Amino acid sequence: MKKYYLPAIILILLGVSTRFLPHPANFTALGAVAIFSGIYLPRRWAFILPLMAMFLSDIFIGFYAWPIMLSVYSGFIIMTLMGMAVKTKKNAATILGGTVLGSILFFLLTNFSVWAFGSWYEHSLSGLYQCYILAIPFFKNSLMGDLFYTATLAGSYELALAYTKKSQTAATKKALSF
Repeated sequence: MKKYYLPAIILILLGVSTRFLPHPANFTALGAVAIFSGIYLPRRWAFILPLMAMFLSDIFIGFYAWPIMLSVYSGFIIMTLMGMAVKTKKNAATILGGTVLGSILFFLLTNFSVWAFGSWYEHSLSGLYQCYILAIPFFKNSLMGDLFYTATLAGSYELALAYTKKSQTAATKKALSF
């Protein structure tokens, strides 16, 4: 388990910092941390990391209506599950598809919650429609952030794995040549 401490700390810091650094609304690494964790980390770590990053940043940013918070945190759990689903057939296409689907599900769940439990929209089909329509710019930013950070995290990790494998193969060949 100790081998996951440093990556866990880095992922939490990334998730937290992208909520505090100047960025377009909702363009953060939190969704990508959830997807990446689901793909590459053991189950327990995968669920804890994005929730921990969210909770730590919420301590400083501020908490909000608990039913809406519950939907946001549940959305990150769903994104972690999307990563776990991708793990079995991991390639660029499945990672892309899992990220997009995770972002869409997050959008649908959290905005439904804002409509159902908030006071900003009329509690009717018209209000629900208005809620989703007005949230599209935020969805665009969330999706772009999820795609950017997932590609960066997964791509960097896969390149590091390939380099490590290549270095090990070269070392083995060199050792066998003596």
